[in-house]
Amino acid sequence: MASSKRRDAAFESVSGEEVAPLYTPDDLAGLDYQRDLGYPGEFPYTRGVRHNMYRGRLWTMRQFSGFGAPEDSNRRYKFLLAHGQTGLSVAFDLPTIMGYDSDHERAEGEVGVCGVAIDTLRDMETLFDGIPLDKVSTSMTINAPAAVLLSMYICVGEKQGVASTALRGTIQNDLLKEYIAQKSWIFPPRPSLRIITDIMSYCAREVPQWNTISISGYHIREAGSTALQELAFTLADGFAYVEAGIAAGMDVDEFAPRLSYFFNSHMDFFEEIAKFRAARRIWARGMREKYGAKDPRSWLLRFHTQTAGCSLTAQQPFNNIVRTALEALAGVLGGTQSLHTNSMDETLALPSEQAVHVALRTQQVIAHESGVPNVTDPLGGSYYVEALTDRMEKGCLEYFEKIDALGGVVAAIERGFFQREIARAAFQYQRALEERRRIVVGVNDLVDEGEEVKIDLLKIGPEVAERQKRALAAVKQERSASAVESALAGLRSAATGSDNLMPHFLACCRAYATEGEMIGVLREVFGEYREPPTYW
Repeated sequence: MASSKRRDAAFESVSGEEVAPLYTPDDLAGLDYQRDLGYPGEFPYTRGVRHNMYRGRLWTMRQFSGFGAPEDSNRRYKFLLAHGQTGLSVAFDLPTIMGYDSDHERAEGEVGVCGVAIDTLRDMETLFDGIPLDKVSTSMTINAPAAVLLSMYICVGEKQGVASTALRGTIQNDLLKEYIAQKSWIFPPRPSLRIITDIMSYCAREVPQWNTISISGYHIREAGSTALQELAFTLADGFAYVEAGIAAGMDVDEFAPRLSYFFNSHMDFFEEIAKFRAARRIWARGMREKYGAKDPRSWLLRFHTQTAGCSLTAQQPFNNIVRTALEALAGVLGGTQSLHTNSMDETLALPSEQAVHVALRTQQVIAHESGVPNVTDPLGGSYYVEALTDRMEKGCLEYFEKIDALGGVVAAIERGFFQREIARAAFQYQRALEERRRIVVGVNDLVDEGEEVKIDLLKIGPEVAERQKRALAAVKQERSASAVESALAGLRSAATGSDNLMPHFLACCRAYATEGEMIGVLREVFGEYREPPTYW
């Protein structure tokens, strides 16, 4: 092989890891089938969380969607459901994510732009109008105000006659990754963990089918991490939530079965598949052997996958359909439980109806035409994939040791460890692009000179904000001011003390208090987080 002709190319993964020209049984010398792989549906779940995986049920097709006012997104959800989508995934606008109402001065220019605007329970009623909550599962990408939006969703269920015990879905509610990567926090880490454990405790009793945290590596990867960093930092966050729940007095098996994960699927096909397989094995071993979980459901790492938004390019945007198809296939071969496929125009604007239609069809072609879902973990036993899986696990455990040495996840955040690691990885990737050691078609090679991009783009006009402000003013006019004041006082008292906050959020929502009013109370009690500067 050494004398064979060799292309002038860097044989590295997207993460910069060296890739050997050939993998053989020698690369799996220490592999024990029962200990390290086992059968699908059996500990340590390397090969999947179900015995027959997609032969039993295909993954949930869940397109992340939301824009404009609630009625605009409601129409898009009905369009997607009518075309075969099987779950909803709600994108909120920036003011909602940051806990500001649409009429707040800091919401200016952002209402409905990158997601749907939600101010009160009335908006949530409109968002799910005509969509029976006992028939769909709903994922909501919301973090600092997650308890508020979940409470609104529970109230919509009440109005539809759907008991909270029948509601199925997920809130992202992952504040640790906000401090690490996405930066849309409100409160400091420790009160944020208190809100999270309150949600976990309440849902264990009242909303038992709800996934209380979607522990997200997606945003860590989008911030520039490697695949290994995404895996290690995300699992470290997951174990930190387990420790927080135990410290709050809960039995680990009371809440762990409702923790789920959210991973990125990037362009390096085999590296991504190995990442997903290693994630299941590390989680299962940690939950059983370190945290003493006895319920097998606590050992299962279930995850949602989204194709990598950061891999899409504004140049030659139709190429993004191909990139997304490859990333989606990696997610399926890695055993995902639900999948979002990005739309080709997302680097330019919110997805148009045509673009999101193609993205959904991409999943459906994989599901119904490729034959891939017919066999469980079809790459299991591949010398290359198993060697990569082992390497991922080993690297992840090494990162855990570094984090433990710093005092745990929160201490590592406060010392800027994660932020520096990601910044270094992002810098190295960008340098590889600029030096053309890594080729991205249409960007630093195979460029179409004089290219003109002509595709329809979805644009959100200022009339959306005006419409939303009028709706908010109408709610404020109609509601009982004394009921709102009383509910907010109850929330303030609970936040100051140690009562579970969830019943108080629900009382506020039923009184049509706004999201901004509820979060405003918590800002007064908990304060706002200011990130310390980090250097590397």
